Amino acid sequence: MRRDRLLVASTLVFFLAVDIYFVLLPRLRDRYLLPGDRCPCRGRGRGANGSANGSTSGDAGHRPPWSGYGYGDGVAGAEDGAAEAEMGGSRLDRLFAHPLYNMKLPEMSDAEVLLQHSELMEYYRRKLARWERQQRHYSDAAAAANLSLPQQPVTFDPEASWLKFHLGINRYALYTRDDPGIARLLQDMRSSVIISADYTQDEKALKGVCDCSQVVKPSGHHLKLALKFQDFGKSMFKPMRQERSEQTPEDVFYFVDFQRHNAEIAAFHLDRVLDFRRVPPVIGRLVNVSGEILHVTRNEELKSVFFTSPANNTCFFAKCLYVCKTEYAVCGHPDLLEGSMSAYLPGLSIAPRISIPNPWIRSYTFTGKEEWEVNPFYCDTIRRLYPYNSGNRLLNIIDMAIFDFLTGNMDRHHYEIFTKFGDAGFLLHFDNARGFGRHSHDELSILAPLTQCCTIKRSTLLRLHLLTRPDLRLSEVMRESLDGDLLRPVLTEPHLLALDRRLEKILRAVQRCVRKLGERQVVVADFVEVPDDPATRSPQPPLPPEPRSR
Repeated sequence: MRRDRLLVASTLVFFLAVDIYFVLLPRLRDRYLLPGDRCPCRGRGRGANGSANGSTSGDAGHRPPWSGYGYGDGVAGAEDGAAEAEMGGSRLDRLFAHPLYNMKLPEMSDAEVLLQHSELMEYYRRKLARWERQQRHYSDAAAAANLSLPQQPVTFDPEASWLKFHLGINRYALYTRDDPGIARLLQDMRSSVIISADYTQDEKALKGVCDCSQVVKPSGHHLKLALKFQDFGKSMFKPMRQERSEQTPEDVFYFVDFQRHNAEIAAFHLDRVLDFRRVPPVIGRLVNVSGEILHVTRNEELKSVFFTSPANNTCFFAKCLYVCKTEYAVCGHPDLLEGSMSAYLPGLSIAPRISIPNPWIRSYTFTGKEEWEVNPFYCDTIRRLYPYNSGNRLLNIIDMAIFDFLTGNMDRHHYEIFTKFGDAGFLLHFDNARGFGRHSHDELSILAPLTQCCTIKRSTLLRLHLLTRPDLRLSEVMRESLDGDLLRPVLTEPHLLALDRRLEKILRAVQRCVRKLGERQVVVADFVEVPDDPATRSPQPPLPPEPRSR
């Protein structure tokens, strides 16, 4: 009996020692700089990868590239951030003035710019001529039927903001950081006269025929419309379907969730704050569904789905059979309806894009699972496949996963790229309307590309750490950015706070990868050089201790 007690006591002491050495001490090192852990290279210059003397090594004698963004002197960082916050001013301006947001891109050749001015002008002049022929045809048909149609003159302006936007697309992003035309484009989408409304191309392809037995319904029931402006610009309108305070019920599958107009708006702002610039510009607008949709459309099918509700509000619904009911309609108050306006990209005939299945696509069935959901070594397979075995494609997938995790979007089944840029191009972050559905839940499976592959761009990691600073906290920067939208508040306070919580979880995931594999294998240097500026090395408060799993 005495020997049994001694054996039990020895076993408990052994497990306690293991727990202290492998769990408690690493957390203490993350939270406080223990003796012997202080970096001897503090203050030295960095190379393009952020290590001392330009080395990519993760040895103890070199400063990790993120040491100034969450793993350094936490007390000093908190005091510095609090002092800057007390100074007041715009957090957004301070963020965009930071050296991490002012890194110079390499000189771009014509092959790295999506469109040239001459070919774009010629393309849209042909489209304008075709549009004018169609309008004359409608007018002649109306005159023959003794009907009067409202005239909608079009003014094609070569200096229009939407044309400038198309000309600014390059292989690195949809627009440059300092492009003044984006603000003008947003203003134009909010105030320009709407001269035409129609179904989007994917809805037209359905031709009203929908398979009601499908678990995942086609996009026709999402009630999105293509609106054309007087300057021949074009925008996709997604009307309000849910109140901002509503959360997606726990029992609703992600693939049958509503699409939220405010999620599209917030996703554009978040994409810009993260400096991805892969979401087309989006702004909120109040649309008169009678005067700016019903009375300007030439599509008889679209006209046929309008009705007046018992409350005397003008409503309309989608044309797919399984939602051709008034209970699925959206209504104005009595005519005004808020929604998101997303800028269209250049047409596919002049700027072809391809849609590629996401390697981490989810199972769009009620019971099935994809391989990545059951195989923890799934990324090893992906790394051996083209185009993820070289270049930045896998790193861009991980950027997209980080973006989707912050928004809570589980519906990223495909991604698109411009064919002109090939494997070197960026991923378009399209269709974000299923984000920001549940602020009370963080879907960690969205981060599977990051947690399974354990790799991340250095620039992405540095910006994520920057957004944990007290004076540049992600929720505060997003609040200020969204406050400029007409439909403010775009996000409720719980959704803004969820951004900070999810950001911490992303950084913890990177932390675990670094402990497991080392900095050299996890953090990948970008093609750009980070300026050697004291602001990029200012210490930040550490992450709170990670909760122990039981």
